[in-house]
Amino acid sequence: MGSLSYCMCPPSSPHSKPHLTNLSWPPLMQAEQRLLNWTEKILLHAVAGVLSFSFSSNSVAVAVEAAAGLPSHSATAPDCRKSEEGGDEVREFSLELVPNRRIVEEAWQIVNDSFFDAHLHSWSTEKWLKNQEEILSGSIDTRSQAHDIIRSMLASLADPYTRFLTPSEFSKMARYDITGVGMNLREVPNDDGSAKLKVLGIVLGGPAHSAGVRQGDEVLSVNGEEVTGRSAFEVSSLLQGPKDTFVTIEFRHGNCGPIQSVKIQRQLIARTPVFYRLDQTEDGNNSVGYIRINEFNALARKDLIIALRHLQDSGASYFVLDLRNNLGGLVQAGIEVAKLFLNQGETVIYTFGRDPQLQRSITAETAPLISAPVMVLVNNRTASASEIVATALHDNCRAVLVGEKTFGKGLIQSVFELDDGSGVVVTIGKYVTPSHMDINGNGIEPDFTRRPGWNEALERLSSCKTQH
Repeated sequence: MGSLSYCMCPPSSPHSKPHLTNLSWPPLMQAEQRLLNWTEKILLHAVAGVLSFSFSSNSVAVAVEAAAGLPSHSATAPDCRKSEEGGDEVREFSLELVPNRRIVEEAWQIVNDSFFDAHLHSWSTEKWLKNQEEILSGSIDTRSQAHDIIRSMLASLADPYTRFLTPSEFSKMARYDITGVGMNLREVPNDDGSAKLKVLGIVLGGPAHSAGVRQGDEVLSVNGEEVTGRSAFEVSSLLQGPKDTFVTIEFRHGNCGPIQSVKIQRQLIARTPVFYRLDQTEDGNNSVGYIRINEFNALARKDLIIALRHLQDSGASYFVLDLRNNLGGLVQAGIEVAKLFLNQGETVIYTFGRDPQLQRSITAETAPLISAPVMVLVNNRTASASEIVATALHDNCRAVLVGEKTFGKGLIQSVFELDDGSGVVVTIGKYVTPSHMDINGNGIEPDFTRRPGWNEALERLSSCKTQH
């Protein structure tokens, strides 16, 4: 069993299915790893990390962020066993031997250990234990029956984001190309507190696989730039680029294999989500930098820095950040964007969950890139990562919010792989704003429903007080 953390973008209509976003992919787990404590695995994957998709009918935007790794087999010596070719075939054969009852028990245990009742339906472990007794009272003769039982079991939670994934659905997620070269990355902690970057998923026949990269390999450098100690989010941004351009990757097979350097041709087009222009105030006395972010992918932070610097060099005294119709995308990208506007030590967001290790705050580590006043434009389709950015700037008195009440999506989900290759999506926590407001189901009220003059906006900012 493996797990990955993600959030879902809000549905485009009340009756449409949620978009999947912020996924972190585990490698295929070995038998001994399945025996790890459930709670330990939840914490390792849910607290640290996110890979992200945003799906739409016309396009797919993909990005990656840090994912925590599982403990190594040995605390004293590296595991130098090499992965064998044909591992997928061995795994598929073994899936047939997994008992149906065990699949149901796995799903039940995941919910028991990790489910966060964000909608306050009075869920409790006592009630869930009674549910287990009822579920397992009869025989489970087929795999299809086991899956139907899991679906029914998850539906009883009345959580719109908690659901079952068939083996084919889970497999499509786990093998999706999120870098443009056909591989996904995760951070794996060392005993000394440092971290190394490992390949946690590989697209068979993709550019990286064809060049000799394999699941479990350690990435050492990208285009000659050493990446040890950097986040998977940063390095995945380095890997991305225009289609048919090349990127050079240095990697090591496993923990003890030889170091190799390969030149790989990118296959995906990395599209910028940032658009900007220089405007003038109504009186023509000041320049205003207008920036629109359509989604938060791995290029958002890098391209926003370019936009901010260009506009600042062009004389912008004020900035407008347009997040209208931005349904989110990669939460970590939103967090990194927010940090560009905040002072060192200021809070971006809080996370809460059943486990104490989900009770944490995320803060800015450096000085802001700009200190000019900001207006953030929002509407009822400003959601998830966009709401994190909007509230971070607003609650730290860096921006006024203008427009409509936002959507209100602030939950954290994890996806767990079951022993037969299927999976379950489970809500495990929520985000809370720097002013300790629960975003989910509430949304954010703007300061102004119409766009104010800059004098009015500055007056509001000057009277603002942080509420942390």
